[in-house]
Amino acid sequence: MTPVRFDGRVAVVTGAGRGVGRSHAMLLAAKGARVVVADYGVGIDGVGSSSAPADEVVQEITGSGGQAVTCYATVAEPQGAQAIVDTAIEQFGRIDIVVNNAGIHDPGLFGELSVEQFRRMLGVHFFGSLLVSRAAWPHFVAAGYGRIVNTVSEAMLGGISELTSYGAAKGAVFGLTRNLATEGAPHGIRVNAVAPRAYTRMSASHSDSVAAQLSIPAEVMETINASMPPELCAPAVAFLAHEYCPLNGEVLQIGMGGVARIAVVRSVGITKTPLTAEDIAENLEKIMDLSDAQVTAVTEMVQ
Repeated sequence: MTPVRFDGRVAVVTGAGRGVGRSHAMLLAAKGARVVVADYGVGIDGVGSSSAPADEVVQEITGSGGQAVTCYATVAEPQGAQAIVDTAIEQFGRIDIVVNNAGIHDPGLFGELSVEQFRRMLGVHFFGSLLVSRAAWPHFVAAGYGRIVNTVSEAMLGGISELTSYGAAKGAVFGLTRNLATEGAPHGIRVNAVAPRAYTRMSASHSDSVAAQLSIPAEVMETINASMPPELCAPAVAFLAHEYCPLNGEVLQIGMGGVARIAVVRSVGITKTPLTAEDIAENLEKIMDLSDAQVTAVTEMVQ
């Protein structure tokens, strides 16, 4: 098979100073892309800032013969997002790929989280993805080409407590991904997402709580965490960011050496006019039956 290369392409990776974002930036650069390493250097709760994480990644890339520059702007504000995209244009003359990876984590029980905590989570995850994509969009439309890879999470599907703010924000990114995929297709823009399974400072902050909720012994949890290095998530991002990727509007669960599709499906259900609440109650088993379910599509897969 022809190697996946990005020679001549320019990629923006947000949250690229640490964790999975760093791995994405390193792999894209190793495959020939010129990379804008965008990282505001905040703590996992979104507080503070530092240029050190982005600087270190750029030094690694350039030290290995790659091309990369830093941008320390926040993704949560329009001017910061615009500055990130402007850096790509000013330094490299173009932009082809946006990897929206910047994120924060501030878990807590629903009744104890403040409204401001919800807003801060949406500000980085949802509005960060929206604003950077929006800043890059005119360049993609003008070029008739673009690749956006967003970052969602299995948390958006529920299942673990204390993640209502985080999971809801990631659910918003999922909706953005699907709708941008629809609008982007006529312009040669493909928009997909990844749901990483990686042990980072973000997941570490919630690891003990997850282990307790799922009754996982500490030594078993340590083994699980060791099996999730961030580097195992980067290949899927490289695939989705490539010009030959045929997918659009899809979510790939990645990490731990595996990759799988996450999809929204629709059951056959029932059709009845008029439909009553009693009809639903009486036919609930059939409504919930997924044996003949169909995946809801955004666009046809590009051939």
